[in-house]
Amino acid sequence: MSISHTLLGLLEAGPRHGYDLKRAFDERFGHDRQLHYGQVYSTMSRLLKNGLVEVDGVEAGGGPERKRYAITDAGVTDVQTWLTTPEKPEPYLQSTLYTKVVLAMLTGRDAGELLDTQRAEHLRLMRDLTRRKKGGDLADQLICDHALFHLEADLRWLETAGSRLEKLAKEVLA
Repeated sequence: MSISHTLLGLLEAGPRHGYDLKRAFDERFGHDRQLHYGQVYSTMSRLLKNGLVEVDGVEAGGGPERKRYAITDAGVTDVQTWLTTPEKPEPYLQSTLYTKVVLAMLTGRDAGELLDTQRAEHLRLMRDLTRRKKGGDLADQLICDHALFHLEADLRWLETAGSRLEKLAKEVLA
């Protein structure tokens, strides 16, 4: 997820302080990982430097001055470009698992055991996500569905790899 684009998109609704941006981000997108305030302010500083936001006002308080940020026209264009550009699908987990399977074989370890352990971890996470999904709002349900579908695909790969271990071992150890 692009934190900078997400914060820019949240600013399209109107100017906000950094703590308001953090709260809005955490409510909508931070279910599993909330933003740190430092990350919000460093991102806003970078967006300001790049001309994608501007300071809309400064308020004095008991602590440091509080800046209110507004998105610029360039920022709106940047969000539009990001939203309309398809994400490149990446086989994130399979390449790591494949590497582990091959290295297990090369080092004389049990690749089947590795796959069984990984399968158990996937199933554990799927149970947790299914429980979370049942108690969550629509946004949480969609997030859980996304993760569950990826885990299902990983499980299919684990099964396929397990069924081909003998043949892979012949190629790898040849």
